[in-house]
Amino acid sequence: MFLEHFGFTRRPFTREMPTEALLAMPPFEELAVRLQYMVTSRAFGLVTGEVGSGKTTALRALYDQLDKVRHRFIYIADSSLNPRAFYRDVLDQLDLPVPYHSREMKRQFEQAILTAYQQEGKQTVIVLDEAHLLSAKMLQEVRFILNFHLDAAAPLTFILVGQAELRGMLRLKSFEAIVQRVQMRYHLAGLDQEGVAAYIEHHLRYAGATRPIFAEQAVQAIATLTRGLPRMINNLAAACLLDACSRGQALVDEATVQRAAAELQETTGLAAVGSPW
Repeated sequence: MFLEHFGFTRRPFTREMPTEALLAMPPFEELAVRLQYMVTSRAFGLVTGEVGSGKTTALRALYDQLDKVRHRFIYIADSSLNPRAFYRDVLDQLDLPVPYHSREMKRQFEQAILTAYQQEGKQTVIVLDEAHLLSAKMLQEVRFILNFHLDAAAPLTFILVGQAELRGMLRLKSFEAIVQRVQMRYHLAGLDQEGVAAYIEHHLRYAGATRPIFAEQAVQAIATLTRGLPRMINNLAAACLLDACSRGQALVDEATVQRAAAELQETTGLAAVGSPW
Protein backbone atom coordinates (compact mmCIF):
# COMPACT_ATOMS: atom_id res chain seq x y z
CA MET A 1 0.00 0.00 0.00
CA PHE A 2 2.80 2.40 0.97
CA LEU A 3 4.77 1.82 -2.22
CA GLU A 4 1.69 1.83 -4.44
CA HIS A 5 0.35 5.04 -2.92
CA PHE A 6 3.40 7.05 -3.99
CA GLY A 7 4.31 5.00 -7.05
CA PHE A 8 7.56 3.72 -5.56
CA THR A 9 9.33 0.66 -6.90
CA ARG A 10 11.32 0.27 -3.66
CA ARG A 11 11.28 1.76 -0.20
CA PRO A 12 13.08 5.12 0.20
CA PHE A 13 15.08 6.42 3.16
CA THR A 14 16.56 3.09 4.21
CA ARG A 15 20.10 2.04 5.09
CA GLU A 16 20.01 -0.63 2.40
CA MET A 17 20.93 1.79 -0.39
CA PRO A 18 24.17 0.49 -1.97
CA THR A 19 27.15 2.80 -1.57
CA GLU A 20 27.49 3.29 -5.32
CA ALA A 21 23.98 4.79 -5.34
CA LEU A 22 24.66 7.31 -2.58
CA LEU A 23 24.34 10.98 -3.42
CA ALA A 24 27.71 12.71 -3.77
CA MET A 25 27.32 15.60 -1.32
CA PRO A 26 30.24 17.98 -0.58
CA PRO A 27 30.74 16.96 3.09
CA PHE A 28 30.76 13.26 2.24
CA GLU A 29 32.96 13.75 -0.82
CA GLU A 30 35.49 15.62 1.29
CA LEU A 31 35.43 12.92 3.94
CA ALA A 32 35.79 10.23 1.26
CA VAL A 33 38.87 11.99 -0.14
CA ARG A 34 40.42 12.22 3.32
CA LEU A 35 39.69 8.57 4.10
CA GLN A 36 41.34 7.55 0.85
CA TYR A 37 44.33 9.72 1.74
CA MET A 38 44.58 8.00 5.14
CA VAL A 39 44.73 4.65 3.37
CA THR A 40 47.20 5.59 0.63
CA SER A 41 49.54 7.35 3.08
CA ARG A 42 49.12 4.71 5.82
CA ALA A 43 48.14 7.46 8.22
CA PHE A 44 46.62 7.72 11.67
CA GLY A 45 43.32 9.54 11.20
CA LEU A 46 40.54 10.99 13.31
CA VAL A 47 36.93 11.30 12.10
CA THR A 48 34.21 12.88 14.23
CA GLY A 49 30.60 13.86 13.74
CA GLU A 50 27.21 13.90 15.44
CA VAL A 51 25.09 10.78 15.78
CA GLY A 52 23.52 10.08 12.40
CA SER A 53 25.84 12.36 10.44
CA GLY A 54 26.91 9.55 8.10
CA LYS A 55 30.25 8.43 9.53
CA THR A 56 29.46 4.73 9.34
CA THR A 57 28.06 5.12 5.82
CA ALA A 58 31.31 6.78 4.77
CA LEU A 59 33.28 3.88 6.25
CA ARG A 60 31.06 1.41 4.41
CA ALA A 61 31.78 3.26 1.19
CA LEU A 62 35.51 3.17 1.93
CA TYR A 63 35.36 -0.58 2.47
CA ASP A 64 33.49 -1.12 -0.80
CA GLN A 65 36.10 0.91 -2.70
CA LEU A 66 39.17 -0.80 -1.28
CA ASP A 67 41.10 -3.27 -3.39
CA LYS A 68 40.61 -6.45 -1.36
CA VAL A 69 43.76 -7.95 -2.87
CA ARG A 70 45.89 -5.16 -1.45
CA HIS A 71 43.99 -4.29 1.72
CA ARG A 72 42.60 -6.01 4.78
CA PHE A 73 39.83 -4.10 6.55
CA ILE A 74 39.30 -4.50 10.30
CA TYR A 75 36.25 -2.80 11.83
CA ILE A 76 35.60 -2.74 15.59
CA ALA A 77 32.76 -0.90 17.37
CA ASP A 78 32.80 -1.82 21.06
CA SER A 79 32.32 0.79 23.77
CA SER A 80 33.77 -1.58 26.42
CA LEU A 81 36.83 -2.43 24.33
CA ASN A 82 40.04 -3.06 26.25
CA PRO A 83 43.52 -3.90 24.88
CA ARG A 84 43.07 -7.65 25.30
CA ALA A 85 39.70 -7.58 23.50
CA PHE A 86 41.18 -5.39 20.75
CA TYR A 87 43.96 -7.84 19.91
CA ARG A 88 41.55 -10.77 20.13
CA ASP A 89 39.05 -9.12 17.77
CA VAL A 90 41.73 -8.21 15.23
CA LEU A 91 43.18 -11.72 15.22
CA ASP A 92 39.68 -13.19 14.91
CA GLN A 93 38.92 -11.00 11.89
CA LEU A 94 42.23 -12.02 10.36
CA ASP A 95 41.27 -15.69 10.86
CA LEU A 96 44.34 -16.27 13.04
CA PRO A 97 44.57 -18.34 16.22
CA VAL A 98 44.21 -16.27 19.39
CA PRO A 99 46.78 -16.98 22.11
CA TYR A 100 45.67 -17.01 25.73
CA HIS A 101 48.17 -14.51 27.11
CA SER A 102 47.78 -10.80 26.24
CA ARG A 103 51.49 -10.33 25.58
CA GLU A 104 51.43 -13.16 23.05
CA MET A 105 48.30 -11.68 21.45
CA LYS A 106 50.10 -8.40 20.93
CA ARG A 107 53.16 -10.14 19.49
CA GLN A 108 50.93 -12.15 17.15
CA PHE A 109 49.13 -8.96 16.09
CA GLU A 110 52.34 -7.13 15.23
CA GLN A 111 53.73 -10.14 13.39
CA ALA A 112 50.54 -10.54 11.36
CA ILE A 113 50.53 -6.87 10.33
CA LEU A 114 54.22 -6.91 9.35
CA THR A 115 54.06 -10.24 7.54
CA ALA A 116 51.08 -9.11 5.49
CA TYR A 117 52.84 -5.86 4.60
CA GLN A 118 56.31 -7.26 3.90
CA GLN A 119 55.61 -10.64 2.34
CA GLU A 120 52.07 -10.39 0.93
CA GLY A 121 51.96 -6.74 -0.09
CA LYS A 122 48.78 -6.26 1.95
CA GLN A 123 48.09 -3.17 4.00
CA THR A 124 45.84 -3.48 7.04
CA VAL A 125 43.21 -0.80 7.64
CA ILE A 126 41.93 -0.73 11.22
CA VAL A 127 38.87 1.32 12.18
CA LEU A 128 37.82 1.83 15.80
CA ASP A 129 34.27 3.19 15.76
CA GLU A 130 32.47 4.69 18.79
CA ALA A 131 35.92 5.81 19.93
CA HIS A 132 34.44 8.57 22.13
CA LEU A 133 33.31 5.77 24.47
CA LEU A 134 36.72 4.11 24.77
CA SER A 135 38.47 4.00 28.12
CA ALA A 136 41.65 5.93 28.79
CA LYS A 137 43.49 2.60 28.95
CA MET A 138 42.37 1.64 25.44
CA LEU A 139 43.21 5.05 24.02
CA GLN A 140 46.69 4.80 25.53
CA GLU A 141 47.05 1.36 23.92
CA VAL A 142 46.38 3.04 20.56
CA ARG A 143 49.56 5.05 21.13
CA PHE A 144 51.56 1.85 21.68
CA ILE A 145 50.03 0.28 18.58
CA LEU A 146 51.09 3.29 16.51
CA ASN A 147 54.65 3.13 17.84
CA PHE A 148 55.65 0.07 15.86
CA HIS A 149 56.74 0.82 12.30
CA LEU A 150 58.68 -0.52 9.35
CA ASP A 151 61.62 1.51 8.06
CA ALA A 152 59.86 4.75 9.04
CA ALA A 153 56.83 3.68 6.96
CA ALA A 154 53.79 2.54 8.95
CA PRO A 155 52.50 -0.85 7.75
CA LEU A 156 48.88 0.00 8.53
CA THR A 157 46.20 2.68 8.50
CA PHE A 158 44.53 3.34 11.84
CA ILE A 159 41.35 5.42 12.06
CA LEU A 160 39.53 6.55 15.20
CA VAL A 161 35.86 7.40 14.61
CA GLY A 162 33.49 8.91 17.14
CA GLN A 163 31.20 11.69 18.18
CA ALA A 164 32.38 15.28 18.58
CA GLU A 165 33.33 14.80 22.24
CA LEU A 166 36.21 12.57 21.11
CA ARG A 167 38.13 15.70 20.13
CA GLY A 168 37.55 17.16 23.58
CA MET A 169 38.79 13.97 25.23
CA LEU A 170 41.96 13.98 23.18
CA ARG A 171 42.74 17.56 24.26
CA LEU A 172 43.57 16.27 27.73
CA LYS A 173 47.28 16.41 28.43
CA SER A 174 47.36 12.68 29.11
CA PHE A 175 46.52 12.06 25.44
CA GLU A 176 48.95 14.60 23.98
CA ALA A 177 51.18 11.85 22.60
CA ILE A 178 48.22 10.45 20.65
CA VAL A 179 47.14 13.82 19.24
CA GLN A 180 50.69 14.48 18.02
CA ARG A 181 50.43 11.36 15.87
CA VAL A 182 47.15 12.36 14.16
CA GLN A 183 48.02 13.02 10.52
CA MET A 184 44.52 13.67 9.16
CA ARG A 185 41.30 14.74 10.85
CA TYR A 186 37.80 15.61 9.69
CA HIS A 187 34.54 16.59 11.37
CA LEU A 188 31.42 15.61 9.44
CA ALA A 189 28.72 18.25 9.85
CA GLY A 190 25.05 18.11 8.88
CA LEU A 191 23.74 19.17 5.47
CA ASP A 192 22.51 22.68 4.81
CA GLN A 193 18.96 23.29 3.61
CA GLU A 194 19.93 22.95 -0.04
CA GLY A 195 21.73 19.72 0.75
CA VAL A 196 18.70 18.34 2.61
CA ALA A 197 16.48 19.09 -0.39
CA ALA A 198 18.91 17.34 -2.73
CA TYR A 199 19.19 14.39 -0.32
CA ILE A 200 15.43 13.89 -0.11
CA GLU A 201 14.99 14.25 -3.87
CA HIS A 202 17.74 11.72 -4.52
CA HIS A 203 16.17 9.11 -2.24
CA LEU A 204 12.77 9.63 -3.84
CA ARG A 205 14.18 9.22 -7.35
CA TYR A 206 16.07 6.10 -6.26
CA ALA A 207 12.77 4.71 -4.95
CA GLY A 208 11.16 5.32 -8.33
CA ALA A 209 9.24 8.55 -7.71
CA THR A 210 8.23 10.34 -10.90
CA ARG A 211 6.60 13.42 -9.35
CA PRO A 212 7.22 15.86 -6.46
CA ILE A 213 6.19 14.34 -3.12
CA PHE A 214 7.57 16.76 -0.49
CA ALA A 215 6.41 20.38 -0.58
CA GLU A 216 9.14 23.02 -0.30
CA GLN A 217 7.91 24.08 3.16
CA ALA A 218 8.00 20.44 4.27
CA VAL A 219 11.64 20.13 3.19
CA GLN A 220 12.50 23.33 5.06
CA ALA A 221 10.85 21.98 8.21
CA ILE A 222 12.72 18.67 7.91
CA ALA A 223 16.02 20.52 7.49
CA THR A 224 15.35 22.51 10.67
CA LEU A 225 14.12 19.60 12.75
CA THR A 226 16.92 17.20 11.78
CA ARG A 227 19.79 19.70 11.70
CA GLY A 228 20.67 18.18 8.34
CA LEU A 229 21.76 14.82 9.77
CA PRO A 230 21.08 12.02 7.25
CA ARG A 231 19.90 9.36 9.71
CA MET A 232 17.46 11.82 11.23
CA ILE A 233 16.28 12.88 7.80
CA ASN A 234 15.64 9.23 6.95
CA ASN A 235 13.63 8.67 10.12
CA LEU A 236 11.49 11.78 9.78
CA ALA A 237 10.98 11.58 6.02
CA ALA A 238 9.85 7.94 6.28
CA ALA A 239 7.45 8.86 9.09
CA CYS A 240 6.08 11.68 6.91
CA LEU A 241 5.38 9.29 4.05
CA LEU A 242 3.55 6.90 6.36
CA ASP A 243 1.45 9.74 7.79
CA ALA A 244 0.59 11.09 4.33
CA CYS A 245 -0.27 7.61 3.06
CA SER A 246 -2.56 6.92 6.03
CA ARG A 247 -4.45 10.14 5.27
CA GLY A 248 -4.60 9.58 1.52
CA GLN A 249 -2.43 12.62 0.81
CA ALA A 250 -0.43 12.70 -2.40
CA LEU A 251 1.87 15.42 -1.07
CA VAL A 252 3.82 15.74 2.18
CA ASP A 253 3.20 19.26 3.50
CA GLU A 254 4.51 21.13 6.53
CA ALA A 255 1.60 19.95 8.69
CA THR A 256 2.53 16.35 7.83
CA VAL A 257 6.09 16.97 9.01
CA GLN A 258 4.90 18.45 12.31
CA ARG A 259 2.58 15.49 12.95
CA ALA A 260 5.28 12.98 12.11
CA ALA A 261 7.82 14.80 14.29
CA ALA A 262 5.37 14.85 17.21
CA GLU A 263 4.74 11.12 16.77
CA LEU A 264 8.47 10.37 16.77
CA GLN A 265 8.90 12.50 19.86
CA GLU A 266 6.14 10.59 21.65
CA THR A 267 7.21 7.07 20.64
CA THR A 268 10.99 7.42 20.68
CA GLY A 269 11.64 10.52 22.75
CA LEU A 270 12.63 12.12 19.46
CA ALA A 271 16.21 11.09 20.15
CA ALA A 272 16.87 11.09 16.42
CA VAL A 273 15.16 14.38 15.61
CA GLY A 274 15.74 17.73 17.23
CA SER A 275 12.40 19.25 18.26
CA PRO A 276 11.66 22.98 17.90
CA TRP A 277 9.23 22.91 20.86
